[in-house]
Amino acid sequence: MLRSRGLLALMLFLCGSRGVLAGVPKFEAHVIDPNIGNVCYAVASADVNGDGKLDIVAVSENRVQWYEAPSWTKHIILEDQLEAEHVCIAALDIDQDGKLDFAIGAGWIKSNSGTIQWITRGAKPEDKWNVHFIGKEKTTHRMSFADVLGTGRPQLVVSPLTRSAEGATGVRLLAFEIPKQPKTDRWMPTVLDATVNRMHAHTHADWDGDGKGDTIVSGEEGVFLVQRKGDAFAKTLLGTGASGDKPELRGAGEVKLGRLKGSRRFIATVEPMHGTSVAVYLNNADGSLPLKRVVIEETLKQGHAVWTADLDGDGSDEVVVGHREPGTGTVKGPGLYVFSSDDEAGSKWTKHIIDDGGIAVEDAFATDLNGDGRPDLVAGGRATHNVKLYINAGATK
Repeated sequence: MLRSRGLLALMLFLCGSRGVLAGVPKFEAHVIDPNIGNVCYAVASADVNGDGKLDIVAVSENRVQWYEAPSWTKHIILEDQLEAEHVCIAALDIDQDGKLDFAIGAGWIKSNSGTIQWITRGAKPEDKWNVHFIGKEKTTHRMSFADVLGTGRPQLVVSPLTRSAEGATGVRLLAFEIPKQPKTDRWMPTVLDATVNRMHAHTHADWDGDGKGDTIVSGEEGVFLVQRKGDAFAKTLLGTGASGDKPELRGAGEVKLGRLKGSRRFIATVEPMHGTSVAVYLNNADGSLPLKRVVIEETLKQGHAVWTADLDGDGSDEVVVGHREPGTGTVKGPGLYVFSSDDEAGSKWTKHIIDDGGIAVEDAFATDLNGDGRPDLVAGGRATHNVKLYINAGATK
């Protein structure tokens, strides 16, 4: 009996040291695709077939495929029809025909390339989808649909990784308006900002509650808010990012907005780009900017995914983070982790291990995929080439 109690105590201690006991649900891992290709660049959710169920969408270097809920049967809808290295995707019914379409960024690795296009489904369900040109922007890296121009309809917002021309101040954050005839008319771009370098990602929010869509971007110089002010756009520093004496050691990579109890918002980042740290940015007591930076993780290598969601239903968002290579901490990874706030202020966080070594995370998201009201997790791998689903089982560990 004493030996059993001692063993139980040891197990509880080991579990506690890995941060799995406090307030985060159990997740059941399922391999959706063991080998998507060389790289799973992006994962997303969308109701592709219009049956009311969210499906999983994944992008590899030369394909776009979706996995049909709830069986997760794979359907390849695009293959070798664009420049190699497809890197980002965004879903919207672009031509307003009642069927979902996708915008896709490709060719980002080539020094003078970066193509932006959208696709519509073929005549038959098994047909590959049709490609329609939108534009070109060197190193197109991330895209999303949001109404940042205040027109009443979303634009395609595109953030490249590097500058489009030698001597430029920074990359061009672009918003492409959807024309009346999107297959044939030109998609006109508006430059929202052109001053941030190594812009790794962007996200959207109504930052000041005025009903207008704003954009949060992350790059070498930090985390910025880009919002419309009259007929122009203004940039405001929200977070300093990591500091360093080289460009690759400065600023922030992935970025998402979350909320704690009491509607206290925070920004979560991986720092620097492809970095080692996870930081959250919290409101200062006096409301001043930039926001207060709190580092909650420093042992990653090639951190490359961040998401926020209330996984346990306690009113506060957790931070989901993935990295691509083995890190320097006790838990090496690569893998997928969840960080939960230990207080309502967001000043202390606990790390929970979701996947240690089973996936070299390139991208990840959280959403309720089985309709039980609990957000599930999906991640796509780089060196591991896989796509995995983590079902939220509800009970806390």
